[in-house]
Amino acid sequence: MNAQQLSERLMRVAAHVPADSIVADIGSDHAYLPCYLVLTGKARRAVAGEVVKGPYESARKQVRQEQLESQIKVRLASGLDAVEQADGITAVTIAGMGGPLIRSILDAGAERLVGVERLILQPNVHAKAIREWAQENGWAIAEEEILKENDKIYEILVLEPATHPISFSPRELLMGPNLIEEFSSVFQEKWQRECSQWKKIVEAIDNAAETAETTEKKKELLEKIKLVEEVLQGENT
Repeated sequence: MNAQQLSERLMRVAAHVPADSIVADIGSDHAYLPCYLVLTGKARRAVAGEVVKGPYESARKQVRQEQLESQIKVRLASGLDAVEQADGITAVTIAGMGGPLIRSILDAGAERLVGVERLILQPNVHAKAIREWAQENGWAIAEEEILKENDKIYEILVLEPATHPISFSPRELLMGPNLIEEFSSVFQEKWQRECSQWKKIVEAIDNAAETAETTEKKKELLEKIKLVEEVLQGENT
């Protein structure tokens, strides 16, 4: 992978960036995504934010190599602290982290999202945390996508400021309203895998000494298994 040829996962993230955007890529690693967006004319300018020194230096090197220093600013900062008001950011991408970490980044930098028109978020796990954040903070799900690459399944959530209060059902929070509706083969595979794993954990709990913690965990898992199986069996009401 490089700035000219992204992974399929990042190509799909890039596809959701509106034309002529000014993008902040948080947790940019080698800055492949912002470089690609600027090189292809999808973004006018970009900020590549990294909190770790090594990836930050890799991002700076990549931007220099592509001769994009005038269009991409690389900043060593935690989360959305990489964004400055003068940047005029219109779109934010955060890819390759867990959902709870992405949520914590959005929570910590909420004031820096003023003026942002679109969030393109690709959690590796626990996308539910992002849907909960969207519901609580006035962002609507404009699009959702699920894809499989190298035997790993990824979700992409595209959020835009909501024009009315947002409320998701428990199954929508867990599995995604658009993804439930589309009901793709990859979606079905993901949730069959998840259910299988949860059932193994429930079985292990049943074979272990009972505690208040394990009882609560089992209850939580059984509730999720029920939600998922209802959707997989076509009970989408």
